[in-house]
Amino acid sequence: MLSISTLIWVACRPLIRLVFCVSCGIIVTKKDMFPLVAARSVSQIIMNIGYPCLMFSKIIPAFTSDNLRALGPLVLVAVIYILLGTLLGFVVKQLCWVPHRFRYGILMAGAFSNVGDLPTAVALAVTSAAPFNGTDDQNLAVAYIAAFILVFIIGLFPLGGHRMIIWDFTGPDVEWTETKAQSHQKHRRSPFALRWRKPGFKASDTNTTPADTEKQAEEKSVEDIPFGLESSSKADPCDKVDSIPRNDLSKPESTILPIEPSPCATSINSLEQIQSQQSPRPRIPIPPSVINAIKSFFTPPSIAILVAFPIAVIPKLKALFVPVAGSSIPSAPDGQPPLAFLIDATSYVGNAAVPMALICLGSSLARLTIPKRGEWRKLPLGAIGLLAAGKLVLMPVIGVLMCQGLTKAGVIPKEDKVLRFVCIFCSCLPTATTQVFLTQVYSGTGSAEHISVFLIPQYILMFLTMTTLTAYTLHLLS
Repeated sequence: MLSISTLIWVACRPLIRLVFCVSCGIIVTKKDMFPLVAARSVSQIIMNIGYPCLMFSKIIPAFTSDNLRALGPLVLVAVIYILLGTLLGFVVKQLCWVPHRFRYGILMAGAFSNVGDLPTAVALAVTSAAPFNGTDDQNLAVAYIAAFILVFIIGLFPLGGHRMIIWDFTGPDVEWTETKAQSHQKHRRSPFALRWRKPGFKASDTNTTPADTEKQAEEKSVEDIPFGLESSSKADPCDKVDSIPRNDLSKPESTILPIEPSPCATSINSLEQIQSQQSPRPRIPIPPSVINAIKSFFTPPSIAILVAFPIAVIPKLKALFVPVAGSSIPSAPDGQPPLAFLIDATSYVGNAAVPMALICLGSSLARLTIPKRGEWRKLPLGAIGLLAAGKLVLMPVIGVLMCQGLTKAGVIPKEDKVLRFVCIFCSCLPTATTQVFLTQVYSGTGSAEHISVFLIPQYILMFLTMTTLTAYTLHLLS
């Protein structure tokens, strides 16, 4: 059993390294030494080269046929966290007013957390000391985090999570005062508000006029139409054809001469048979959404993870990359497996991915717009505070209780301390900065003003809650 002072130090040490890298990114950005174009280029290098190499070099040595069963609990916990985050965003949207250009983005902010650089950086530091087993558990921790990254990528792109940002920027914008007023009216009409009203209260006591009520109803009906269905909800001019009386439809004059009926019906049948053979069969068009979903599976991180897992669990393939006991595959002249140089190369490149990702995170935080003194009244302070508290205070509590319950139920092996640590720690992650990049792309103006004010409190609160959760998790595992 580790002492309290030891637990606090072990929990703080990885965050010190994290703060150092993030601070470097903030400083070089504030000094104009790391422009936006360079930051985006480095981010592309990290996502398309750094992280694939890191996952490939860690998954193959770490995974075996014995711990392959850990994939089930990892995927289950990752999916539950996304669903709980989506529910959290929905509850925040119902209880507080949210900007019109962030009405669906808040669902994405609750669902998708930063499962890449933050847990990887902390797990590499924590698993290097007791009660873990050093390098072996470091590789295993990164391999387990790869499952969270895979679920993140699949949920964000193939399953269409990124489309929530597209829905935010569909249609005209609505002023914050009007959005706030509509939210207040909606809350007053909710069952929770009606329950606490006085018995003598009547709906006519509100200051809204019938014209205002009709206008709000129209705006609500338009707002509630899902993306992609606006055009189908409008009346089609072709539908009016049925309303035309049939006796007014005059028969058009044909310019084709009438054909005399042929005495031989077999010639007509043979002609129709030839035409049916020559006419090509109509092809069933594949929806573009299906094509885009399939393409999104073939991103470099997804390919690296999907390729590394089969190699790791098939002994003959694994023996080509890392030493395997009882393998008969001849070794290279240096005594290493024939393809061990690929593990060395990918490990060399992958080691730079985490610190560079943290520097890019600091650069992104440095570019977030901090509201000025007179702009605070325009901000959804209730939604900002509730989302930050939900993701970094409530979610860790739920994560600890859920993972402990799954451990007692036998879903998560009690002896696999790395698996338990990763599953619990991933419950205390702020919103992914990927949403900032996607918002800048889909907004059309390159701005991400709404997501910025939601991220700043989360990343400030993160250092306190992460330290507390890490110390408590180590106490559970020791």
